[in-house]
Amino acid sequence: VLVTDVHNISVVLAAIRNGAYDYLLKPFERDQLLAVVHRALEANRLRVQNHLYQCNLEALVDRRTRELSQRTGELSRTISELERSYDSILEALGDALDLKDAETEGHSKRVTAVTIEIARALGLSPEAIRTLARGAFLHDIGKMAIPDAILRKPDRLTPDEIARMREHSYLGYRILKKIPFLVEVAEIVYAHQEHWDGSGYPRGLKGEEIPLGARIFAVADTLDAITSDRPYRPARGVEAAREEIRKWSGRQFDPEVVRVFLGISPSVWECLRLDTDGQQDCFRCGLQLSEDRVGTDGPPSVNV
Repeated sequence: VLVTDVHNISVVLAAIRNGAYDYLLKPFERDQLLAVVHRALEANRLRVQNHLYQCNLEALVDRRTRELSQRTGELSRTISELERSYDSILEALGDALDLKDAETEGHSKRVTAVTIEIARALGLSPEAIRTLARGAFLHDIGKMAIPDAILRKPDRLTPDEIARMREHSYLGYRILKKIPFLVEVAEIVYAHQEHWDGSGYPRGLKGEEIPLGARIFAVADTLDAITSDRPYRPARGVEAAREEIRKWSGRQFDPEVVRVFLGISPSVWECLRLDTDGQQDCFRCGLQLSEDRVGTDGPPSVNV
C-alpha cells in the first residue's frame, strides 16, 4: 500500500503498475489504513486460493487424462477382440458355404484378396476396406438358402432354376442386414450382381447407384471366375481375364475401377492366387471367391 503526500495521479498509477495494491494520501485516519490493509490481505488470500485451485485443476485434468487414455486403450483392445470374434464367425459362415457348394471352394477368399488389392489401389480407408472385405467374403451367403438340387446341379440351369439362384443376392441381404455391424456389408451383398449400365439384378441399379464396394467386387469376381476351372470349360489366364474386363468396362463394370485394376501388374494376381490357395485363415488375410454357373456368350457372368 502506497502512503504518500504527493498529489500526482501519475505517481499513483506508476506505483500500482509496480505492484502496489492501493494508496493513501497523507494525512489519513487509522481506520482508513486498517480498511485498505484488510482489503489487500483479502485480495492476496483470493489470489493464493485461485493459484492453488489452478494447480489442483491441472493435476486433476492430468490424472483424468491418464485414466481416459487407459480406458481408451482398454476399449480399443476390447473392440479389437470383438472384431476378431466377429471375423471368426464370418469365417465359419464361409466354411459352411464351401461345404454346401464344394465346386467353388476357395472362391470367397480369393475374391476377397483381389477386392482388397483393388480397394487399396483406389486409396480407400482401412475401415472401408474392412467393410468391403467382409462384403466380398460373404457375397454368396444367400446361397445357403438355395436348394442343393439347384446349387449342385452338374448341368446348365433351367430358366426357372436361374431365377431361383438369382434370389441369393436378396437372401444374403436379408440374412446380414439383421446384424448391426454388417449393415453396410449387407448392401454390398445385395448389389454384387448389379451392372454399371443397369442391366444387372436384382434391382437394376445403374452407375454410382451401385455401392462402390459392389463395383469393386464385380471386377474381382470376374477375374477369379475366368481364371478358375469350371465343369463346362477350363480356366483361362490372367491376361484373358484382363482383356474381358477391359472389354466390358462402362457396361458391366465401373470404368474407374477397371482403370485402376488394369494398372496393377498381372503378376500380382497370380501371386495372390497362389498365396490365397495356401491359406487356412482365409478371411482375416483378406481373400475371396465367386461363381460361374450359367456360361453364356454374353458379358462375363461370373455368378448367377
